[in-house]
This record gives sequence, structure tokens and C-alpha cells, in this order.
Amino acid sequence: MHGYRKPIGRRGLLALTAALAATAVAAPATSAAPAVPSASPTPPASPAGVVRALEGAAHPLRSTEPSGSTADLRALSAMVRHATVVGLGEATHGSHEFFAMKHRVFQHLVEERGFTTFALEMSWSAGLRIDEYLQAGSGDPRRIAQETLAGSPWERREFVRLIGWMRDHNRRHPDRRVHFMGDDLGAPKLGDHIFERVLSSAGTARPEALPRLKELYAGLRPFDDIFAHLRKPLPQRKENAARAQEALDLVTEYQEAGGEDYAWTVHHARNIAQTFAFATIDLADPASVTAAERLRDQAMADNVLWWQRQTGRRMLLSAHNGHVGYLSAHPDMYPRTQGPVLRDRLGRDYAAIGFTFAGGSFLTKDASLDGDWKPVSVAAARPGMHEHTLDRVGYRDFYVDLRTAPAQARAWLDRPRPVYDAGSTFTTDPLPTLAIGRAYDVLVHLNRVRVADEL
Repeated sequence: MHGYRKPIGRRGLLALTAALAATAVAAPATSAAPAVPSASPTPPASPAGVVRALEGAAHPLRSTEPSGSTADLRALSAMVRHATVVGLGEATHGSHEFFAMKHRVFQHLVEERGFTTFALEMSWSAGLRIDEYLQAGSGDPRRIAQETLAGSPWERREFVRLIGWMRDHNRRHPDRRVHFMGDDLGAPKLGDHIFERVLSSAGTARPEALPRLKELYAGLRPFDDIFAHLRKPLPQRKENAARAQEALDLVTEYQEAGGEDYAWTVHHARNIAQTFAFATIDLADPASVTAAERLRDQAMADNVLWWQRQTGRRMLLSAHNGHVGYLSAHPDMYPRTQGPVLRDRLGRDYAAIGFTFAGGSFLTKDASLDGDWKPVSVAAARPGMHEHTLDRVGYRDFYVDLRTAPAQARAWLDRPRPVYDAGSTFTTDPLPTLAIGRAYDVLVHLNRVRVADEL
């Protein structure tokens, strides 16, 4: 879940728990002065042979902007040609180049590989609203973005442009329509419309269950502020979760007889139940926090798998590096994320693309419930960091297939080293470490990034 108006951890809602539990660390980097890793003996520079090996395997990028030719992406699309779901990460929330590159890659995959769904690390119900607009709903891209992405790092011009391009594509190609989905739980809100969808459909399919369903949902809807809900006593939150689960059980009883449309009703009810189950987190119990993170990543993976199975569409999945890759830079908090689940279920049909950057600016927050997203800058990567080695390659921006990279490069990248990794909060002391070569199938490295464009 994206941060919206609250700090939700490294990549989503759960970092909110860190804030509430007073375990999050305020970001020491500021927009006034670039942050640098803490002073320590400078590690030796990476071997020149590693850089030469990477140069031989790297493919230069013409641009990160979605306009113009995408011929330079053909090798990238060939690297993921078998995949029905491609995870495309971001090393930070709120950098222009990451967001623009997602638009560019999705546009290329739509036009060259027949992809039709853009999935984003945002609430399922908000994703439904965006998709309604894409399929000829009323409004305009800016208003839809403000309505569905308000307060998040994605409430930026880059996503307005993406939504606008998708809408225009559907006008020009009504026989090859593209779709938008949110794969996350209901934060910062579910909204009342998802409850109404369940009640309306279930009332037609099994009217005898409608009174009980209304009774169960009466105390739960509209669920417009998960952060306020998390401040309620834990027993009350557990009771609400039990009511949401009972409602799901009622709706599910008629799934086989309900037909294809009813399957969507069941999944809406499932998302409601997942959200309330997640909200039973005990903020004073580290084990509960970790379990909630596992639940969330499992739910995101299940939503992606359900959508792909239900629609048969090839998908680009946009989320933080830590959600699409196979390893987390914070394994104590995120022991098993969405990426490994998708790899285990899909095998070769899933591919993970990660991002790195050697310096620049992005958006992050302090560890406070009501903090705003603000620009933060970091200095050029220092020797010893993965990004320092990558930035010595002779291309400003490039991508490389980590699975087929020369052995010398793989051996270097397969070792954990410090990396820039920023979610809703960010700290440089110490920087997290990650074995990049084992975390992704393909890596995109950018020399510099800047803050995404405000609306």
C-alpha cells in the first residue's frame, strides 16, 4: 500500500506500523544537502574486470521518457518473452525516471508483446475506479488520479500521463483494450462502493443471505481511514475481521453457481476480508508485524494471480523493488514477499526487473503519522556500494540480464553490498544491503533520478 497521508513503512502500509510502534527511523537525508553513507574506511574499488564484464552484457537505454522510439527496449522485452506477469520495481517511491520508465516499458509491451494490464501497488478498490475510467468512464486523467491516488507518491504527473495514454489507447484500439488494477489491500481506504458491489450482486444471486450480509457489513463500511481503524482496541479489530470473514464465507457458498460475474463479487468480498485481517496487527508484537507483512504480500500475489487467471491477460506489475524481487533489503520485516510467491506459482511465467540508481532525488517521509511526502537527495554512490560499480559501466543508463551475465559480474553482484533503497521512510546510517544478482532477473541501472513532477 502506498503511503497516502501516512508513513506506511518501507513500501507500504506496514511501515505505518513501524511509526506507530515507534520503531521507524526518521530519514536523515534532506533536500538541503545530499546524504552520504556514514563515514567508515573506504572499501576498495570494484575490480575493473567486473565493469568490463558488465559493459559487454549491458544494453544502453536511449531514454527513460515514454515518447519516441522504443527500439532500445526490444532486447528487454526478449528477456521477459516467456512471462505472463512481469514485475517492474522502483528503488524509491517518487522518482520521475522510475515512473516515466514504467510508462515507457508498459507502452512497449502493449504494442510489441500484447500486454494488456498495468497493475500497481495500490488498493484493489481504487484500481477498479481507474479501470472504469479507462473503459469509457466519465472524467479526465488528472481528476481520476487525484481521486484515487491522493496523498500517495503516485499522485504525480507521470501517472496522469500513463492513465491518459491508456485511455487514449482504448479509444484508438477498442479491440485491444488495456486495463488497470490495484493489487493491494484496502488502504488508506476501501470506500463504500466495494461493499455496495458485493451486496448488490449477492442480493441477486442469493437474496436469502442479504439481510445477514447487510448486518455484517453495517459495522464495517465505508472504511474510509485504515489509520483511524488501527488505533481502535485490538479485540474490536479482531471482531471486525471475523465479521468480514463471515461475510466472505456467505458470499463464497454460491460461487460455483454464480457464474463468471459472481467470481468478481467473491473477490471483492475477499479483498474486504483480507484488509480487515491485516488490520488485526498487534503493533506491540514484532512477530505480529512480520506476520502482517507476510499476509499483505501474499494477498498482493493472490490478487495478481487471480486477475491473470480470470482474464488471461499478460500483466506488468509495478511495485517497489522489495515487492517484485526475490530478496528484501529488510528480511527481518519482509521475510517472504510477493516476488517469491509469484515465482513459485508461475515459474518461467514470472520475471522480476529491479531498478538501481547512483544518486539524485526522490520522495519520502519522516516517521510521523501525518507526515507529507517531501523531496530528499542523496549523493553519488560511494565505493563499496553496488551502485558505484554499476555506474562505472560505460553507459549512462542501461539494463542487463542478470541470469546470463558473465560469471565475474554475477559473482560480484551475488554478494550483499550496500544499496540505495527508499520507501515511505529512508535512512542512510547504515544503508541496507542486498545481493542484487540474486534479487532480480533483469536489472535497470540509472545514473541519476529526480523528484517526480507535482500535479
